[in-house]
Amino acid sequence: MLKGKKLKLPDRLGSLVVGFDDKDEDSGGSGSVFESGEELEIIQPNGFGSGRESETDDDGEIEEDAMVKRKVKVDGELEQKGRQRHEKDGSGHVLVMKIIQTDEKRSDIEYEISQKEVNLEKLQRIASTGLPDGGGLRATVWKLLLGYLPPSRDLWEKELTGNRQKYSKLKEELLLTPSELARIKEEALHSTEHNADSDTDGPLTRQKISHEDHPLSLGKSSVWHQYFEHTEIAEQIDRDLQRTHPEMKFFSGESSFSRKHRSNAEADSFSCFVRLMSDSVDHFCQQLDNSSVGILSTLSRLAELLKANDEELWRHLEFTSKVKPQYYAFRWITLLLTQEFNLQSILRIWDSLLSNPFGVQDMLLRVCCAMLLCVKSRLLSGDFAANLKLLQHYPDINTEHLLQVARDLSPDTSSYRLSL
Repeated sequence: MLKGKKLKLPDRLGSLVVGFDDKDEDSGGSGSVFESGEELEIIQPNGFGSGRESETDDDGEIEEDAMVKRKVKVDGELEQKGRQRHEKDGSGHVLVMKIIQTDEKRSDIEYEISQKEVNLEKLQRIASTGLPDGGGLRATVWKLLLGYLPPSRDLWEKELTGNRQKYSKLKEELLLTPSELARIKEEALHSTEHNADSDTDGPLTRQKISHEDHPLSLGKSSVWHQYFEHTEIAEQIDRDLQRTHPEMKFFSGESSFSRKHRSNAEADSFSCFVRLMSDSVDHFCQQLDNSSVGILSTLSRLAELLKANDEELWRHLEFTSKVKPQYYAFRWITLLLTQEFNLQSILRIWDSLLSNPFGVQDMLLRVCCAMLLCVKSRLLSGDFAANLKLLQHYPDINTEHLLQVARDLSPDTSSYRLSL
């Protein structure tokens, strides 16, 4: 590189190379590893520091020792600075490669979802390695993987419009008071009759209200009783939403940012959630807990999966420390791991859950088993209290490593096609 000349990288890549912009200024274009303004003491051939003369042999030995120590220190500083610069260059290179790979993946996804007929198998393969953030790609791909959007692009607008209208109507029916609903129906009926015979105006007819339709009625068949139940459920859902991740503006109540996401996103999220949970409703029905489709059966399958892949760890948890899956994995499975990791890791894990060709539950149990295997040494050395605390407060972990362990589990267990 010529002195005074700098290689011009594209803004996006140039900003990724750590220290690149300062390289020429620091080194003066000579390749020196010293920072600007840093100087080394000049070492004379006789071993003395510059500007000093030895007066005795003893003094000379002292000066020589000082010189050796100084040289060792300087060599150490040179080695450290060289290592740091190498590490910076290496990390910058890795970061550039990661950005390039992400851009390539983004291009692949954009190409697949732009086709007139989306190839869901290809989309599953790409999504299983993680979807890039931003641009709404994850939202679109998840809708396709869940079947909320059909593979045919020509039907997307029609399906979205229809589903959003259905949600709006459902919400109106469940959350409007019976009086408001009766008034709306009456106005619609009166409008129809008025249009049929616009020349005739008469008094409004009195509507009779049965005992079951009275607001103070306690009967379970009362429309008011059902309305109060629905309203209570809606309030509970709203409280849960606000405390899901209270530190994030997306969930933080009445901010303009969070309110913006309650339009079509609310309807889309509801419909996707229904599809996600449609096959796992049995997990939340207490009467089915002990059935073949209940949560206890699913927890047993997790124990079987662990036993098939690491019998030592299974025996320690089952018989030595006696930490049953019910104590920790019930929350893992029913909440799809949303309480065990930060949101970014959850999004990455869900990419793999939703793209798994054997179903969400198959991959979910694999991830749960991998979570146990990744802390095996700590579990084997722990008792009941220590292991329970560890599994109820799962530690930070490299998400890609966790998912790789999950994918590498014994193929003998891959035939599990479970209830989600």
